[in-house]
Amino acid sequence: MTWIDLSLFFVLFVLFIYIFVTVTITNLHKVYLTFHFTMMLWPFCQFALKTTADPDVQLFYVKLAFIDSILLTIGWLLFTIFLTGKSYLLRKKKTLILYIVAALILIGVIVNPKQSFVLPMHGGYVERSYGPLFWLFILFLICTIIISLYIIYSALISNATQRIKKQVTHVLKGVLVLTVFVLLDVFLNVVLFKSQPVIPGMTSLGILISAIFFVIAIHRDKIFDLVTIAHQDIIDTLTLGILVLDDNETVVEINRSLLPKINLQIGDRFDLSALTPLEQTASAFRLFQHTYLKQPMERSEVEVFYTSLQAYINITAEPIVVGEIMVGRILTFQDRSELHRLIAETNQQNEILQERNLALIEIQNELSQTNQKLKQMAITDSLTGCYNRHYLTQYLEQEIIENMILKQPFAIILLDIDFFKTVNDNYGHLVGDVVICSTVEVIKQSLRETDILARYGGEEFIVYLPNTNHTQANLWAEHIKFMIEANKVHVDEVAHSVSITVSMGLLSINNFAEQFAESPTNQLNDLFESVDKALYQAKNAGRNQIVEIIR
Repeated sequence: MTWIDLSLFFVLFVLFIYIFVTVTITNLHKVYLTFHFTMMLWPFCQFALKTTADPDVQLFYVKLAFIDSILLTIGWLLFTIFLTGKSYLLRKKKTLILYIVAALILIGVIVNPKQSFVLPMHGGYVERSYGPLFWLFILFLICTIIISLYIIYSALISNATQRIKKQVTHVLKGVLVLTVFVLLDVFLNVVLFKSQPVIPGMTSLGILISAIFFVIAIHRDKIFDLVTIAHQDIIDTLTLGILVLDDNETVVEINRSLLPKINLQIGDRFDLSALTPLEQTASAFRLFQHTYLKQPMERSEVEVFYTSLQAYINITAEPIVVGEIMVGRILTFQDRSELHRLIAETNQQNEILQERNLALIEIQNELSQTNQKLKQMAITDSLTGCYNRHYLTQYLEQEIIENMILKQPFAIILLDIDFFKTVNDNYGHLVGDVVICSTVEVIKQSLRETDILARYGGEEFIVYLPNTNHTQANLWAEHIKFMIEANKVHVDEVAHSVSITVSMGLLSINNFAEQFAESPTNQLNDLFESVDKALYQAKNAGRNQIVEIIR
């Protein structure tokens, strides 16, 4: 008797595999197969329960069986809803109440508070009695069955198609079979268990008969084969002409888009030579025809113009292969007349646009060159060619942020030509400009590629030294000062060379602990103010020297 439930479980499992392998899997199939899987657990648990003498393990299988029965009940209801096309019911709040009740009963089964669901007999759960929570479960089961029957009844009296009604009739038979066996099991084995011996496997047998009902319906009536039902509707909505041939070139499928353009019906034999293209496309069509006839396993494609249709038609032929054997062909016919018309119009417009583009390109090149000059003028000093103060300010605001984040030291040198007014007074402003330009060239030659030189104003210049600590900055400042002092400026109007010296304020930034306190603009203004003070100190100390501030 122990093996009855296990045998029924294996039969159900075989049916499950059979359905999974032999039918097209749709969403509805997935719902049913999930439901079918829950059906298999009940007989398995009943078998496993009788294979162990451990009461705790027996209780586990009893709970698992009834948890499965709760899921089976909900799955049955969901399956009914999906099959009748009433999935909108799942969005209603009343359905949520049903799920909450099922969840509460599920928790009660798992917890079994004070053995209010199931009680052991004779030291185990092979024979058992049930408490009030079990009868609450039976009430829930009956309510769910009533709801399922009401949904089925509504579908049968509605204006649904015969296909839907046929499906619902199969569901009704399954519901009735399973309900009868479950209620008999409860009545004979629970209500009358003291007056007569237990009859094993009744619920399992009801589940099996119900499942067999569905397997027969699925296999014989194809009640779930939604893909086949929808197939013709899908291809008929395509604008692409579709022609399906078997291995004897007989038409087995033709969609509505192709019917007005070709005189063929299902069952007719297709003759490729009946398609006669225009003379200028005949050579391409002959190549397509050769591939079609001599190399049937190859995909072939051609675009031809048909005078009868006054249209450009793209024809594609693809073999249908099953197990490396060609069993037919799919031919598609796409009207490309509109595309050719648009191409012709586009080519005409392109010729006009090409002439205009040549003129625009010339104008664009001129504008680009002008923009480059304007951009260069906007960021450079007109006299010396080095960067101006505005560019340096914008550049340093971004650099300060990156230096603070990466904690990279940097330095700023502010230098002023000593007694430059004397140069202007003695030699004139033109000579003064020559001295400034010569000084800039000396400074540029003394700097690295990453350093930035800008004219700060008049005879003042500022140098930005990135990634430079105070020791390196001091050496660069000394080098620049020495090179400027050694520079001899030769002027045609002056008999002797002109030499100058510079005063420098040097600011080195090495501490980043409090640098984020202010905005980049305020920080930069503070740095300029600090280096300006250092330059002022160098001038007051006698000029031609460097005053350094380290922060």
